Amino acid sequence: MNPRHHLDPATVLAHAAGAIAPEAAAIVAIHLEACGECRRAVARAERIGGLLLEHQHVHAAAEAQCERLRADMLERLDREPAAAATTPWREAASEPDPDRLPTPLHPYFGSKYSGLRWRWMGPGRHFIRVRGPSGGTLLMLRIAPGKRMPVHGHGGGEITQILRGAYQDSLGCFAAGDVADLDADIEHQPVILPGAACVCVAALDAPLRFPGWLARALQPVFGI
Repeated sequence: MNPRHHLDPATVLAHAAGAIAPEAAAIVAIHLEACGECRRAVARAERIGGLLLEHQHVHAAAEAQCERLRADMLERLDREPAAAATTPWREAASEPDPDRLPTPLHPYFGSKYSGLRWRWMGPGRHFIRVRGPSGGTLLMLRIAPGKRMPVHGHGGGEITQILRGAYQDSLGCFAAGDVADLDADIEHQPVILPGAACVCVAALDAPLRFPGWLARALQPVFGI
């Protein structure tokens, strides 16, 4: 698996600092298992943080020197290969169980695709919504090929990991392994590509925004 869409740099920094909501952290963890590029970015951010902590003892009178040290560290990190991530990444099994959900989702959805209890939200469209420990929402969607989601924006941040299938929108083609790390400025309409149903899971810190009146009317029913 070679993802083409990656985590936003702000998400990488927040994850490395441990300053990310648990719902979003679950999505990030799934993506990192599949994406070497993002693992290296997290390792680099963790390394920069560690180096900066080592220099916190520098007196305030040497603030200018601190900035020079920081710039030098960042320059060296750009030249050097990233250190191995501190998190022990699991190697992919030679024959992974196709019924097994990614481990970070087990506390929220259980361990198996076959055990999911989907709710109907329209022809060829099903969802499961779970409230996370910080009050955010984890939303899993299963959309049939050729179907489309309503045009929508985001009341806050949304991080979506594609687990199966693929969709196309104004931002490109997102397939299994890709992540869509979107902010409140993005408005899009995913259209599922031919082949398999698209299964994806998203962490939302605010409800979606729908410009269409029908989607807005149904939003309270589905709670998204």
